[in-house]
Amino acid sequence: MPAEEERRMMTVQEIEAACDTLQPLEFTRHPIELPELNKRAMFYPFGFPAEVRTNSSVILEQYEQLWSMFEKRFDTRTIVVEVHVVESESTECPPAPVYRYLPTALTAVADANNFLIADFSQNRTQMLVSTAALRYPPYLRQFFLECAAGGHFATQYVTPVHAGCVVLDGRGVLLCGDSGAGKSSLSYACARAGWGYVSDDASFLLNGGSQRMVIGDCHQVRFRPSAAELFPEIRGLEITPRAEGKPSIVVPTATMAHVTRRESAHVDYVVFLNRNSAGPPRLLPWRRDVARHYMRQVLFGWPESLKAQYAAIDRLLAVDVFEMRYQCIDWAVHRLQELVREGR
Repeated sequence: MPAEEERRMMTVQEIEAACDTLQPLEFTRHPIELPELNKRAMFYPFGFPAEVRTNSSVILEQYEQLWSMFEKRFDTRTIVVEVHVVESESTECPPAPVYRYLPTALTAVADANNFLIADFSQNRTQMLVSTAALRYPPYLRQFFLECAAGGHFATQYVTPVHAGCVVLDGRGVLLCGDSGAGKSSLSYACARAGWGYVSDDASFLLNGGSQRMVIGDCHQVRFRPSAAELFPEIRGLEITPRAEGKPSIVVPTATMAHVTRRESAHVDYVVFLNRNSAGPPRLLPWRRDVARHYMRQVLFGWPESLKAQYAAIDRLLAVDVFEMRYQCIDWAVHRLQELVREGR
């Protein structure tokens, strides 16, 4: 319970004096209660319905930038995101949050005024952020706003895969690999060569059914600054501010007339990238057991959700799985085109 002075409670004598002078008294809200959420908007992140409730127009503006380009695709239960903004005298950026998974819930706690609880059983995320956090949009978006709905659909409806995805002639290729393996660069290089672009390094495999359908964020490409050596069109672009992680340049695909966006793709091939291998470039059959463990390691959830995601990965790995050893990105694009059109 807060200290007496923090609660700003009236004394008996003060209440008595107010009653004697007919002063109106209003005690409908306790000092520890959060602000009322009087602003609402519907969004469809990755096609899933999500309603944002908040007391801040700044929060709605941030979500407009994050999610307004997505249209409704799935008739799932609406995810409710409640964002309470509270006043803070601090002008410093809050610390990075610590994430923890509890049974059917995810928590992210930075400090007493910046935390969230995503309750998957209720399809609801409750979030408290301070006005100090609002001063640092990259921090606010990366650590809190982006994951407010993602944890829900990434445990209940889809299986996240650390991979880019491109599609040619109706056949999708999932480009997997560790950070720095070249997923974003090769995905974009394929898009420049006429492929459909689904995602650069984060793909979501739909759970259930027999199809191997992947969705992603086709509305942006995130490059490492070194990618400017490969693609002259991004030279001179500013590095996009990030709260944490390696520097990057984020470019909206709406500004790239040569990129054909695809919201989804049916996956026919899985290719693990190895651009640091010595020797001649080659495309080789690769181990499904290693691929399976690579994909499983990022998953979290309760037993039923993990069972559905493991089944989705097994269905995905029924396709041909390869390792691509290469140094030249043009060779890699040509070899993938050969794989899709000739099946070898």
